[in-house]
Amino acid sequence: KSNDLMANVHGNLPAWSHDDPKKFWSMADRNERANGAAYREFEVALPVELTTDQQKALVNDFITQQVGLKPFQYAIHAPMAALAGVPQPHAHIMFSDRVEDGIAREPAQHFKRYNPTTPEKGGCKKDSGGEDRSALRDKLIAQRKAWADLTNEHLKHHGHSARVDHRSHEARGIQQAPGRH
Repeated sequence: KSNDLMANVHGNLPAWSHDDPKKFWSMADRNERANGAAYREFEVALPVELTTDQQKALVNDFITQQVGLKPFQYAIHAPMAALAGVPQPHAHIMFSDRVEDGIAREPAQHFKRYNPTTPEKGGCKKDSGGEDRSALRDKLIAQRKAWADLTNEHLKHHGHSARVDHRSHEARGIQQAPGRH
């Protein structure tokens, strides 16, 4: 539904993309290894208490904290919830794992495998991979906690008493079944 799009923001794209995220993601799809990830994504719920500009500030702070200088794009949507009929704002944050290193590359080379011996002959290095399941789980939990902490900072800063918690009902000792969405 295009009528629920509240924001569409991108950044940190390499020079060859000419600040065009569509070109960047198209080249990632075309040139990334067949078994490689063209992008990673966070999908996060946004507090209804915050205005769209405040929600964008929250997402931008999260990107600074978790994505850094890697290429990214995000969209904020606020569709009406099917059951309650209230806005349900959320963001889709896409980012590349490829880290710019100052070496000028064409798109096809940008997405090649990194060459540690002669970096100029390979692609940009990815900062993901090589982690076992336990490390990946711990990283995911840390990212969820970072989102909750940052969301709570923004809510407090804007004078709202509402708070979020990244933990499950079970982990929080709540016996109530999760709500149906």
